[in-house]
Parts: sequence; C-alpha cells; structure tokens
Amino acid sequence: MRASQLFIPTLREDPGDADAVSHRLLVRGGFIRQVSAGLWTYLPLGWRVHEKAVQIIREEQNAIGGQEMFMPVVTPAELWQQTGRYSIPELWKIEDRMGRPFVLALTHEETVTFHAREIRSYRELPQMLYHFQTKVRDEPRPRGGLLRVREFVMKDAYSFDRDEEGLERSFRLQEQAYHKIFDRCGLEVVEVEAESGMMGGSESMDFLAPSESGENTLVTCENGDYAADLEIARGVPRPPEFPGRLDQPEEVETPGVTTIEGLAGSLGIDEAATSKAMPVVSGEGSLVLALVRGDDRLDEAKLAAVLGSSLRPATEQEIQQAFKADPGSIGPVGFGGEVLADETLREGQFVAGANRTGRHLRGVEHGRDYEARFADIRQAREGDGCPKCGVGLRFQTAIEVGHIFKLGTDYSAPLGARFLDEDGQEKPILMGSYGIGPGRIVAAAVEQNHDEAGIAAWPVNLAPYDVHVVVLPGLEEQGEAVAESLEEAGLDVLLDDRDQRAGEKFADADLIGLPVRVTVGKKTLEDGAVDVLLRAGRSEERIEVAKVAARVKELLE
Repeated sequence: MRASQLFIPTLREDPGDADAVSHRLLVRGGFIRQVSAGLWTYLPLGWRVHEKAVQIIREEQNAIGGQEMFMPVVTPAELWQQTGRYSIPELWKIEDRMGRPFVLALTHEETVTFHAREIRSYRELPQMLYHFQTKVRDEPRPRGGLLRVREFVMKDAYSFDRDEEGLERSFRLQEQAYHKIFDRCGLEVVEVEAESGMMGGSESMDFLAPSESGENTLVTCENGDYAADLEIARGVPRPPEFPGRLDQPEEVETPGVTTIEGLAGSLGIDEAATSKAMPVVSGEGSLVLALVRGDDRLDEAKLAAVLGSSLRPATEQEIQQAFKADPGSIGPVGFGGEVLADETLREGQFVAGANRTGRHLRGVEHGRDYEARFADIRQAREGDGCPKCGVGLRFQTAIEVGHIFKLGTDYSAPLGARFLDEDGQEKPILMGSYGIGPGRIVAAAVEQNHDEAGIAAWPVNLAPYDVHVVVLPGLEEQGEAVAESLEEAGLDVLLDDRDQRAGEKFADADLIGLPVRVTVGKKTLEDGAVDVLLRAGRSEERIEVAKVAARVKELLE
C-alpha cells in the first residue's frame, strides 16, 4: 500500500482531552477519530488492526465448534422486560413510529435465548453460537478513547447445554480459547475471578491486560498464588488495636464528629477499632444496614451480589426515619432491620454510632449487642495480605479485554428456552456467555507497547502492515524495488512514497509503529543495502537489498 494513497491523518501534538496512552497514540497515529463523546470512527489503519483481532477471535471460536451468526442491534423491549433487565440505566431505549418500545442492545443474551427456544430435544445439545455485532451503551462518562465508549463491536458467544457437566465443559473450552486468542494477539493477560454484575449467573472469569490506563484494577499476590478483579478481590487486613474490653456498650458524647478519622482522633483509638455504618436500599425497597470496619471502604458490587439485587444509598430522610439520628451517628445496636456486616467485624469490640445524634457507643460486640449476617463486603486495599498465603497484595490498573460467564438458567427460564431430556422431562437449557471486545484488544496492545515516540510496536499478528518502507527523496525507484521484493515474499508492505521531508516520514513511522522499518537512503546507492529497524527496542542493522526480505521475515517470526 502506498502512503501517498492512504488516508493517514497523523498529528504532531497530543489531543487535549487524551488521558490514556492508547487514546493519545491512536489519535496521533491516524488510527481513530472521535465523532462525539464516546463515539469513534476507525480510520483505515485502525480498522485493519481491529479486523485482524476479529479474525484471530473467529478462528479460535471456530476451532472449538463455534457457529457464527448475526443478530440485530435493535431488539424488542419485551425480551428485556421478561428477563428483568429493562431497567438497566445504561440501556439505550428507543421507540418506532408507532410508539412501540425497543432496545439498542448492549449485549445479546435475550436475543440468542429467543432463538434457542427452537431447540426441542437433548439430541440437539450442546450448541455454541457466536457473532460480531455493534453494541450500544448509554455511557454517562465516556473517556479514554476506546476504553469507555457508547458504541463498540463485541464478539458474543453463547453455549447451550443440558446439564452442569456440559456447561462446565463449554465454559472451559471458551476459557482455553481465550488464552489462545490473547497469546496470538501478543497481549499480557491475567485471568481472574470476577463479579458477574448485570449479567448474572453463578461464576465468571475476567481477562485483564495490565496497562497504564484502564477501567479495572487487577489484584495479585506477590507470590503468584492469587489473582482477582478488585470488585471481588479478598484481602486480609491488619488486626485492629482494641482498647480494653467492656462488659456492655458505653455511650460517649461526640458532638460535631462526622468522619471516622475525627471519631478515632477524639477518642484516641485506632480507626480499625471503629465500625462504619452504610445504610442502603435494595431493589425490593428494603433498607439494609451495611457495616464495615472504620478504616475500610464498602464494596457495593460485593454487597449487591450478597443481597441478590441492585441497591442505592439511603437518603437522609430515610436514615432519619429508620434510625432517629443523623447519618454520622447511626449504628447496629437497636436497629430493627437487616444488618449485613463484613467478616472483619465478627470478633472484637468496636465503636459504633449510638443512633442518637452526636453520640457513639464504645465496646459494641456482635452476638451480645446486635445480630448480623456476615459476608465479605469490604474493598481490598494496599497493605492487605493474600487470602491464600498471607504475603502482600499488589494492585495494577488493567483493561478488561474479555469476560466469560456461567449463566445457568437465568435467561432460559424466563424466556422459555426449554428442551425435552431423555427421561421425558422438560427442562430449561443451561447457558454460558462469553464476550471479547476487539476494540479493547486494540487499546491494550498500544498500552503495552509504546514509547515516547509512538507505538513500539504493534504485535506482529495485529500490525496493520508487516513492514514500513521509508523512501528518502530521489530514491523512489530503489524504494519501489525493495517494496516489491518484500511483497513477493508474502509480506504486507506500507511504502512511504510521499513527497515529505525525511524527518516527517521517520516521525510518522514511529507513531504508526509497524514491527519493522526499512529505510532506503542515500547510502543505498553506494553499497546496495538498506537500514532495517526492529521497532520494538529500536535495534538496527544494515542489510543487502537482495537479502532484506529474508531478514525481515526472520525478524517477524
């Protein structure tokens, strides 16, 4: 491909709103352009990378028996209402000219289950279906270029099985395929336990690519014994320094104290020896008091998973009505509703709100002073120990590039996707869902392969072209000959034949980041050789023109 004929609008300056490396370099390198907040166009170079990722995914899905199909973006609202997901805030809802409600799908569980209703017998199972389709998400805060967007392409795969054994097999097949996909894409990816969120189901695994930017936090053990997404990560905090034990709670005045830091300071105690009360309202409308240690943060995703419903913070009016006190003075003693406490509060005596404004209780102890249901609802944090071996946990920013779920009957039951088993009983189909975002793969590849000059370099299997031939002025004939020899060797070549200065061509080559750069310069006329640069690491060597194709192929292996 001749650069003079290719639309590559490179930029010398970073876009002013870019906060992620991939955002900055994909825009500067002429790979993508923003149309509106969260809406991006893939320009020719960017689309070549995207489609290379798509093809790798397609090949690995086909290898495990996946059958490609294509489902519409526009789906009837009725399907989403039947599964209880119509109220998802990010769901983009529209109406046709007759006022009938529809959804712009952000995932396709409802649609594929609609089609699965045509499966009648156990003899038709298992099945594995997948497609690539545009998804639409009413994202309130798009950011990071391709990292948080309103429209994107997703590979969705869905498995259909007759029993748990079959679902487990399908899940593991996809798990193995995902590792092959990311390996072929040249990405460093860690598989971790994850929260299922709005997808539901009994088990899910996340595939996180460590990066400088991203929407996820990867939590790993320093010994390599443990890995999880922050939303589900478990950590072992340091033990609290408790004051002397009390036979019963002791009320103390704490006027004007509204923070844990202020409470611990006024009483001269460890923040870890206090409890933090967080009243929430479940999706069913009941008020639940969540309790965590004073030095911890409540993990709302964990709490929602334990409650089995969505939740929101209680309003000040709801708090006053339930506790008869201001929010900064509430606690579990005397509260008549459900108390859900973190495991760290199971043993010991803590300071808690007295449910009287401006007052707290010392020596509050579970079992003696209040009853609670216990669960892990705290957010793991720096300083925690590994739940498996006790050594420190490490926290890294990461990009979610894939997620797999065991859905069970969460969709087949409400949508009536049932089959007749060999025992004559009609049963709901067991489902799995498996998603990969090619756009996230593109962004992650840049995040993991860049330097000050640009993308350094694309993983070989994702690169829009294999080799960049840069021709200096006056050497067009020699450049054409080199490019032709490379193409005859089966390589994809980008020939920079533009009428530009050498410095501009080199700057663009660094930005674009093809794996190998071949420079045809003045010395080529003298010695019949070219400069071959391996973009990753910037190692360079002088190679005879007759041998350049063979050498470039070696470098790309």
